[in-house]
Amino acid sequence: MDIFLQIWGGAGYLLAKIALSHAEGLQDDRKWRLVGWASYLIGLPAWVILLAEKNNWIAVAIEAGGAPALVLGLVTAWTAPPGPNALLQKSVARTHAYFDRCVKIVTWLAITAGISYSIYYFNGITAISQVLEIGVTFGFLLGSYLLAKKNPAGWLLFAVMVISMGILMLIQDKIILFFQQLVSLAFILNGFIRAMRKRNTV
Repeated sequence: MDIFLQIWGGAGYLLAKIALSHAEGLQDDRKWRLVGWASYLIGLPAWVILLAEKNNWIAVAIEAGGAPALVLGLVTAWTAPPGPNALLQKSVARTHAYFDRCVKIVTWLAITAGISYSIYYFNGITAISQVLEIGVTFGFLLGSYLLAKKNPAGWLLFAVMVISMGILMLIQDKIILFFQQLVSLAFILNGFIRAMRKRNTV
């Protein structure tokens, strides 16, 4: 069962990074962004189960709390208006404003809840896994949020997340997920480079 969950979660998250990284270089990126955000949501349950089994409560809260940010990315990609229609874009932006505020609230509540429960469970910050989970927390939640808003800085936060999660998976003997994180890092760096090039040419 453990191997199956590693393959399920690893494949979902790797496909998401590949799709979102590829989307950065395209003018019409809607299809690839939809695939990316949907893949994250598909892989999410497996990660939650695997992390809970190892009492990685901060990371569990991150993954579960990050779901609204992933949905925001999916909704933003799905409803993105075609072409440079400023009026339509403004209307869509207003429609998403309420959901956007809700995502921010859930994001910070998840961070607070995850860290608080981990401190309670371990009687403080006493394990290296907790430090790594904090790195994963800010990388995943804030990176997801910024990428949903098409901000290239999200890729750098994803790099922090992937490095932290890769080390955590290595020390907890999740070898498949460790290698998945290594491969993911290459696509994250590629996504950042493509996003910056795209921003500089606009």
